[in-house]
Amino acid sequence: AAPGPRSYTTLRDEAVKLFNSLQQLELERDPVPLMQGVLQTCLDLPPLVDEIYCQLVKQTTEPPAPGGQGDLHYWQLLTCMSCTFLPSPPVLRFLRFHLDRRSRFPASEMAKYACFIREALGKTKGRECVPSLEEILVLMRRQEMICTVHCPGAPACSVAISSHTTAEEVRGRVAQELVSRLGLSQSPNLFALYEQSRRREQPVGSATLLADVLTRFE
Repeated sequence: AAPGPRSYTTLRDEAVKLFNSLQQLELERDPVPLMQGVLQTCLDLPPLVDEIYCQLVKQTTEPPAPGGQGDLHYWQLLTCMSCTFLPSPPVLRFLRFHLDRRSRFPASEMAKYACFIREALGKTKGRECVPSLEEILVLMRRQEMICTVHCPGAPACSVAISSHTTAEEVRGRVAQELVSRLGLSQSPNLFALYEQSRRREQPVGSATLLADVLTRFE
């Protein structure tokens, strides 16, 4: 399940805990829950976002085992951070300089992460929820998620989405598919996306990120 409400101590203590989590990340066989925990702390305590970015830049600069498991996990967490939070302008400039240095070696796996992160930073506007466990797994592979939209009177539509895809974008894709399938080219009807659970059904706002909706269902 997605992380629930937490209790925190001082920012200094939480920064130390996050540093310890990053150290532990090097050895984790399944780093996804730990990554989600770090992201949740940053969402709950925004002043720590810059701290984690700086720590990750440090850990991915001249690592003892370039391309090893620990180095890879740090780049994967940096990828998740870039799709969830924007750092402050000074840290963003520092981060982009770091990414540009890595991009000089395009054949390496780390350079591919650097390019992905740089592109993500240009799209990220902040999240309501941290990435789901599924989204983290997808981001670790630099891939897209598949979102299934159930449509009345037609088979479900599968849509590839990223961490930045809005409900409006998905609505447009699904509407185009339905118009074609059902022969509604002359219909004046409009389409809307709804999220439905056991307790409620509600429309999804146009600017809502579909990744946040999927996280709420996790």
